[in-house]
Amino acid sequence: YKHISPGLLQTAGTKLVAGREMTWSEVYGLRPVVMVSENLAREMWGTPSAAIGKRLREFPRMPWHEVVGVVQDVPEKGVPDPAPEIVYWPPLMENAFGPGPAQATRTVTFVIRSDRAGTESFLAEVRAAVQSVNSDLPLASVRTMQEVYDKSVAQTSFTLVMLGIAATMALSLGIIGIYGVISHTVSQRKREIGIRLALGAQGGDVLQLVLRQGTKLALVGVAIGIGAALGLTRLMTNLLFGVTAHDPLTFVAVAGLLILVALFACYIPARRATLVDPIVALRYE
Repeated sequence: YKHISPGLLQTAGTKLVAGREMTWSEVYGLRPVVMVSENLAREMWGTPSAAIGKRLREFPRMPWHEVVGVVQDVPEKGVPDPAPEIVYWPPLMENAFGPGPAQATRTVTFVIRSDRAGTESFLAEVRAAVQSVNSDLPLASVRTMQEVYDKSVAQTSFTLVMLGIAATMALSLGIIGIYGVISHTVSQRKREIGIRLALGAQGGDVLQLVLRQGTKLALVGVAIGIGAALGLTRLMTNLLFGVTAHDPLTFVAVAGLLILVALFACYIPARRATLVDPIVALRYE
């Protein structure tokens, strides 16, 4: 659970999925209202809209609170962990232990939105504003939202960088392999290519012949790679955000890129094949 004040959602850029945000008049009037996260609303009532008007409480002596809004899910520990189910209580609530002063949270985190966030001058203004209310209140853990974000995804970012390096090395080895295979094939078929040229074949025909063979190799490799990826991507589900493990657009785009890279690797030996001298090729043993 969290205790939040009106205006936090707009300041933090968090979307309201259904209903409305609590108001200051409700907070100061100790109205029993509450907001919940989208995943909690779906688990408890099926849909976000169905949660509006429902009531909940944390323990038996606590007054029932009416759900007035449903907030989008907010991950707290980076991409790998799912967003927690959260109940957003108002910062002031009726005393659940009998007559007495309203209950209030003791530790407060202020979220301030500004184009000057992170600058020393802005921090000095914030510190002065807080001390003008109570000079004994200290400021601790002052961070920009970018710093909070970077810390939450640091481990995931490192893992993805390592995977990116490994993928680049694998792609480079694939390019070198295709280039080597096609170059060797052109060398072995030098006599055949010379005969084709001597019989009237054009350079474009030879180029097409060599590229066709390279394309076949690339298609076989891509097919094997897609098959392996479909079986292994489920192991990377926790590293994916905003895309499914079997996203068809991603697979099509990557397959197309690999085929284009393979054709590029084939082009140099294919182009060399078109420059074969028929007389020299016919003497080749």
